[in-house]
Amino acid sequence: PVQSVSWSADGKTLASGSDDSAVRMWDAESGKLLRTLKSHSGPVYSVNWSADGKTLASGSADSLVRIWDARSGELLRTLEGHSEPVQSVSWSADGKTLASGSWDNTVRIWDAGSGKLLRTLKGHSSIVWSVSWSADGKTLASGSWDHTVRIWDAECGKLLRMLEGHSDSVFSVSWSANGKTTLASGSSDKTVRIWDARSGNLLRTLEGHSASVMSVSWSAD
Repeated sequence: PVQSVSWSADGKTLASGSDDSAVRMWDAESGKLLRTLKSHSGPVYSVNWSADGKTLASGSADSLVRIWDARSGELLRTLEGHSEPVQSVSWSADGKTLASGSWDNTVRIWDAGSGKLLRTLKGHSSIVWSVSWSADGKTLASGSWDHTVRIWDAECGKLLRMLEGHSDSVFSVSWSANGKTTLASGSSDKTVRIWDARSGNLLRTLEGHSASVMSVSWSAD
């Protein structure tokens, strides 16, 4: 199965990560396979483009995060530190920092240029399935199998607030386009929930799905 897809910022190229341990890059207009990136030794669960479109990050069941040159396909660096599969990777807006969420229950923040681990965020009691940066790069959201969404200060690693309301695993978190105030989450409880990230208040619950909500995404406006 294809586990993850991510668009380049210019909308011309699509990246995909699969159980075959490869990352593939595609010309979105023609459908042509541009290149196959092979280095992971396990399924690739997450792929994410940097905002400038120059680099691509991938997270895998091999517990590694890898950063690739999107133009050449060259492996730039490998980020080691997680002790279990990496389920989610997300770039900060400035492309300098990368976050990863793992089955080891942690969120890790990395300096993308050097590959240095900047901090480890601990608090979740189960798998971290999704991580997402706010637009200003100051705040990070994480969703977990422990049924919670957590919001962190990315600079110091402090837990700012915990959003409780889902009755089952949270599979996806996504900031709205303004990137500061509104957050969406999707869960095994079959709902999508929209939160005020500043107060932690639940704004609304969207019901209608008959099975787990695996992914949520905002429109640009």
